[in-house]
Amino acid sequence: MDLSPLNQRRLANFRANRRGFWSLWIFLALFVLSLGAELIANERPLLVSYNGAISVPVLFDYPETDFGGDLPTLTDFRDPFIADEIAKHGWAVWPPIRFSYSTVNRNLAVPAPAPPGGEHILGTDANGRDVAARLIYGFRVSVLFGLILTILSTVFGVTAGAIQGYFGGLTDLLFQRFLEIWGGLPVLYMLIILASIVEPTFWWLLGLMLLFSWMALVGVVRAEFLRARNFDYVRAAKALGVGNAAIIYRHVLPNAMVATLTMLPFVLNAAITTLTSLDFLGFGLPPGSASLGEMLNQGKNNLQAPWLGLTAFFTLALMLSLLIFIGEAVRDAFDPRKAAA
Repeated sequence: MDLSPLNQRRLANFRANRRGFWSLWIFLALFVLSLGAELIANERPLLVSYNGAISVPVLFDYPETDFGGDLPTLTDFRDPFIADEIAKHGWAVWPPIRFSYSTVNRNLAVPAPAPPGGEHILGTDANGRDVAARLIYGFRVSVLFGLILTILSTVFGVTAGAIQGYFGGLTDLLFQRFLEIWGGLPVLYMLIILASIVEPTFWWLLGLMLLFSWMALVGVVRAEFLRARNFDYVRAAKALGVGNAAIIYRHVLPNAMVATLTMLPFVLNAAITTLTSLDFLGFGLPPGSASLGEMLNQGKNNLQAPWLGLTAFFTLALMLSLLIFIGEAVRDAFDPRKAAA
């Protein structure tokens, strides 16, 4: 697919920002790895061979009777009896980390939180759960939450800003007054109050944050539409009888999306930060969920275990720094004043 000269210049400018270019690849690599978290950290083997029969516990549930047990209950592959039976009659392929984010190790040599060691490379938290496993799953949850929230916020924010800027007049005036009132609400306090009324789930929390996050893009899109609505090509399209929806979508929106795209990494950054803050305060994801904010809270409550707070801190610092660097590179790519490298 051939790129237009304009897009070629933008791509060259993006690559010229080496910090942002490599940050994108590093972030994508970490995100792709986290998508396969079950293959990296799991309390179930990836493959099991027992009496010649191949099983895939990482994907399917199997009863204990399939591996020499007496009860038709779900197999606990960490049970010494089951592990011994598999070792005698076959083999098992385990992931690098033999714990999931919710697995509690009840055979720790020291009281939890246990320091980093051979079995737990980043130690355990106060509940005996592996920190490395919770880190991988928490990273995935945070990024997926931020991406979904960013996409939905973009759809609602761009739509509201387009309607506001294109029609102007009374429509713009009423929208602006509504945004001033809605934007004046203390967002974090509102989220805490709403989250305390109903126990939040992933999607419930996403909906609550969407109520406020869409406003971040309205002002940028509105300004672009107010500027472009009086351009000659827009007037010509109206004179030819082209509908408002077609003009907004085909002629004005592509210009407004340039400014919008430069802000998306920062919107994603804000979404991840807000989720982490709510989890840290105890008003985020349900208890027991893989969460970077919950790891920070455990670090605060267990100062004698510095690996808890430091792990979450450096993970968040790396993630947010990469997103900021990517945002700077995107901004340079769409900057018309910047010459192509």
